[in-house]
Amino acid sequence: MPVNVIIHVSLIFFVVYLLVSSTSNAEGFEIESQDVRRSEFPDNFLFGTAVSSYQVEGGYLEDGKGLSNWDVFTHIPGNIKNNENGDDADDDYHLFLEDAEIAQSLGVNAYRFSISWARILPRGRFGEVNPGGIKFYNKIIDNLLLRGIEPFLTIHHFDLPQELEDRYGAWLSPLMQDDFLLLAETCFKSFGDRVKYWTTINEPNMFAEMSYVRGLYPPAHCSPPFGNCSVGNADIEPLIVVHNMLLAHGKAVKLYRERFQSKQGGSIGLVVHLHMYEPLRDVESDRQAVNRALAFTGGWVLDPLVFGDYPPEMRQYHRSELPRFSSEETEYMRGSIDFIGLNHYSTLYAKDCIHSPCVLGGDHFIRGFTFTTGERDGILIGEPTGVERFYVVPRGMEKIVDHVSKRYNNMPIYVTENGYCPPLTEAAPNLLHDVNRINFYNGYLAALSRAIRKGADVRGYFAWSLMDNFEWAGGYSSTFGLYYVDRLTMNRTPKLSAKWFQHFLANRSSERFNRQRFVNRTPKSGRVRKSKYIVIATTNANATDV
Repeated sequence: MPVNVIIHVSLIFFVVYLLVSSTSNAEGFEIESQDVRRSEFPDNFLFGTAVSSYQVEGGYLEDGKGLSNWDVFTHIPGNIKNNENGDDADDDYHLFLEDAEIAQSLGVNAYRFSISWARILPRGRFGEVNPGGIKFYNKIIDNLLLRGIEPFLTIHHFDLPQELEDRYGAWLSPLMQDDFLLLAETCFKSFGDRVKYWTTINEPNMFAEMSYVRGLYPPAHCSPPFGNCSVGNADIEPLIVVHNMLLAHGKAVKLYRERFQSKQGGSIGLVVHLHMYEPLRDVESDRQAVNRALAFTGGWVLDPLVFGDYPPEMRQYHRSELPRFSSEETEYMRGSIDFIGLNHYSTLYAKDCIHSPCVLGGDHFIRGFTFTTGERDGILIGEPTGVERFYVVPRGMEKIVDHVSKRYNNMPIYVTENGYCPPLTEAAPNLLHDVNRINFYNGYLAALSRAIRKGADVRGYFAWSLMDNFEWAGGYSSTFGLYYVDRLTMNRTPKLSAKWFQHFLANRSSERFNRQRFVNRTPKSGRVRKSKYIVIATTNANATDV
């Protein structure tokens, strides 16, 4: 071959390499290339998207709603990135019909959302039920059902009436159990004839971590070395808070089963947040640290609901602060879930802190005497994202589902959250042509499919999230949505991942999807405006865009 031809061919391959490598920040990281299809999952499998009340609704003082803890917390300067708040959020309070239309256009058969406690019971049990709140959620539920979409309803997702915090410290007090029971009963009575999938509380372990260990969520309690708050005890308060939340869950489930379940025919569970963990070092002590990390996070919440007590891994290092269940409580706590809701995003390394020195609180009981990190010998465990400690590690999905399935006797599992946030430095055009998010979903769904083939009883999967929303302390900078939301106009614009998800749910292969994107080098509009605010789009990206 002539030298000039060799140089020409080499140049072509070099340019192709640059184009391909520029589509991802994941060079050197695990990339899941398996083409996953809808047909790999059971026919009756639930596929949906997920949102939560405070993160999308807005309308924070409309139609009788009271002030929530997040309404108050976000209005204190410095608590939220860019001093943003959820006063308007995604304005779902006014645009929920359009958002239901978006969900339907994707082809989902389920939709996970949550109740705003302060919209239903503005003052908790110290006031009356707000008819405006009941009416709002009835409209959502009825509209979803008309579209053939199952409501998957979370009763409590972080936000609660500020009055309960002011009166008795909310979840730090056992009085909160009765307030939650009233909320649950109100929901069962008002919506239970149509809602068949309930989760009582979202992520008690994450709530305790962010609110009472790190102090980044209201009421902002913490203590050194985890944070520098004006009040709090990070070694004790999280244990009290989770204990009250679990007992509140148990009482609500007992009520549901005794008075509603047989007539309404629904099922009820609880949602837990779980990382997967891998040993930092190839030593037995770090393998034991992995076991403790799983027990002190997921087991902390799930063991009492399945077995009636906290994990033996926690009891082994028992301190008097770890609460105990009475015999009566154990009776109604044991077996108090019909399924497990699993929120999973990432995998971390775990290092033993019993026989090794640790930093950043790893030597504390609340951390299970375990230090967790995303880095080993200067190399990250996976592609970094826009959220601290969230790395792209698809194998972790298969491993965590396998762990939960084995520990809890193959109880039914719904993956209630899984999603991707791009690095905050990502250029604006890539926010819509979000190839990395497509790679994320393809990899994690392929791993979930493998777990199911191995025998795990997984019955549903919810992408977080339908649209970019208020991501708690991160404000609007973290973008997990399949749809982009313009903060000024509230217009919803589909990202490339929305079209991918639509193709996936229609059982079209990712390979075919990619071929269609790159063969059509000329951009096409293909957009059909359904309202002032949304675009049901078939956005096409040409080869130079991606």
